[in-house]
Amino acid sequence: MTPQAPALSAPYDGSALIADPIHQYISFTVPYSTPDHSERTEKDLIDSPWVQRLRSIYQLQSARWVYPSAEHSRFVHSLGTMHVAGQFARHLHPFLEQAAKDVPSANYVESLLRVTALVHDIGHGPFCHFFDDNFLTSFHLTHEKLGQLIIREHLGSMIRKIRRSPSGPFAPGEELDPDQIAHLILKDKGKDNSRMPQWLNWLQPVISGSYTGDNLDYVLRDSYMCGVAVGPVDLTRLIHYTLITKKGFTIHKTGLPALQMFLNTRMYLYSNVYFHRTTRAIDIHLREIFGDTMRLIFPHDPRTRMEGYLTLTDWSLMEEVRGWSKSRHATRRALGEEWERILGRDVKWKMAYSTVLKEKGRERGMDFPSRDQFEKQLQKELPATLHTIPFRVDMAPLDPRPDPKDSRGVALFVYDPGTHTVSTEPLEEFLDLLPTRLIQFRIYALNHDTDADLSRAAATVLNKTPSGIETNV
Repeated sequence: MTPQAPALSAPYDGSALIADPIHQYISFTVPYSTPDHSERTEKDLIDSPWVQRLRSIYQLQSARWVYPSAEHSRFVHSLGTMHVAGQFARHLHPFLEQAAKDVPSANYVESLLRVTALVHDIGHGPFCHFFDDNFLTSFHLTHEKLGQLIIREHLGSMIRKIRRSPSGPFAPGEELDPDQIAHLILKDKGKDNSRMPQWLNWLQPVISGSYTGDNLDYVLRDSYMCGVAVGPVDLTRLIHYTLITKKGFTIHKTGLPALQMFLNTRMYLYSNVYFHRTTRAIDIHLREIFGDTMRLIFPHDPRTRMEGYLTLTDWSLMEEVRGWSKSRHATRRALGEEWERILGRDVKWKMAYSTVLKEKGRERGMDFPSRDQFEKQLQKELPATLHTIPFRVDMAPLDPRPDPKDSRGVALFVYDPGTHTVSTEPLEEFLDLLPTRLIQFRIYALNHDTDADLSRAAATVLNKTPSGIETNV
């Protein structure tokens, strides 16, 4: 039994605050002054090696070399996501009880979403999503799959011993289930999820949906830390107009303008921060050396070396490669010289051309030609004397539209108070107010000497692309 704190100390004993520039203060549970040593709290989870590891992984991978103040980590983002997910939980629980059967207590649901949000990025490696695309994919892994393993095998026993949220204790007999948390982070395709309760699936969009604890925090936090002026994000209104109905996760029609405002703000952040031309130039350079670097530093499937993965972070990788330029080993020395340029912000690739490709009249998810295909076409259009010049095509996708049925099969419904109906039809109408799927298309070269030739070749190639792709050349 968790000891009950005296009435006067109840708001203070067993909880504490973290100061935060985005949410002002984030509350979290700590042991009571007369602790039950069988209990674990959010403090124990926050202080665990796996969560503390996120202090050494930057939130913005390459963009911090473009925005000098963007030195924040995945750790502080995870705390903010926990806070927002808790706000969603407290608001949604009454709706959940009306729509589903056997719903746990409000404090349990609050803790479940808070803990899930806290550990949602636990599987990230150095350079975050870049690491997924350029290392983990070779092992058929993602940071979410690694996160599930860490939750189940390394944090599970601690998670099961958490007995209360900041709002109070769970109902008797309730215990957090690491499998439910892993499920919320990534609903495994092809796996039998029938044993997962309906109410749990309806909460998944709070973690992975069109607007989530995750992206609501990172849009607010990243723009603030970069010093980038973005449109407002009405967090309070979005949460207020979110509900659970018999069909699942639903937004009240009155909340659609707030959703539109948020999605446009997020797209602005993608185009001006995450996909900034210099950020992408650094990523091109990183891509050229990352595979060879990882083969020297950590040539393993992380699942077989989790103790080593615990210490594999941005900090450890950059300190390892920092001295390679003086190595007697030829491969290390060559890689070290390239890393020296990156760490010294000597940008190798210069943007020669930029435009936006717009998808028109095509089904969602249809692919544009690959960058390799574009590079081959561009090379053919260059003058014969320039056929051997090095250049790179970069294609950064911008998709501001929420999919009525996302990649995990969880629909976003809209409640229409005029007709008292719940469907995806109002969302389809809402999509017409947002830009279509876009690709930020850029060409990079080692210098600006051939910018005009590459631009002429690009105009020719892009005008030859299928009619389903429209450009603003």
